[in-house]
Amino acid sequence: MSRRVVLATFENATDILAAVHAARTRGLAIRDAYTPYPVHGLDAAMGLRRSRLPVVCFVAAAVGAGLKLWFEFWTTMVDWPVNVGGKPWNSLPAFVPVTFEVMVLSAGLTTVGAFLVISRLWPGKPAAGPSTRVTDDHFVLAVEETNAAFDLAQVSRLFAQHRAVSIEERVEEVRP
Repeated sequence: MSRRVVLATFENATDILAAVHAARTRGLAIRDAYTPYPVHGLDAAMGLRRSRLPVVCFVAAAVGAGLKLWFEFWTTMVDWPVNVGGKPWNSLPAFVPVTFEVMVLSAGLTTVGAFLVISRLWPGKPAAGPSTRVTDDHFVLAVEETNAAFDLAQVSRLFAQHRAVSIEERVEEVRP
């Protein structure tokens, strides 16, 4: 099975933003936008929802801190209760620095792992960018064909109205 993707290359951020707005109003399926730097408002123009990585980070931090506090209370009160100078076994102020460090470590590692899984960036995965100049100075908008009413000439005219430098059609094989 194969799918057609139209790649339109632009020279500045305002042109790609205008092209994204026009493509969305025409009902085209925007696959992705490749930019050399973050473009303010592009995610909203593409209709992307907010990332859930902050939620993953918060949950991982809470779980890491909770498990570390449980482990410290368990070791000082149950597993190895040592009376040192008459101090209490469950001294919370002594646990705060290490708990904070474990909370930051678990949140950071889990967030990075979740990001790699969500974005499908496996170790050793080859780069699959649309153009080598995307990382330098060009902006590329990828629009995917979704139905038989997709007209390449009409899409090309739409992108040409928004000052596209080049318009390319690619046919990609889809693995089931």
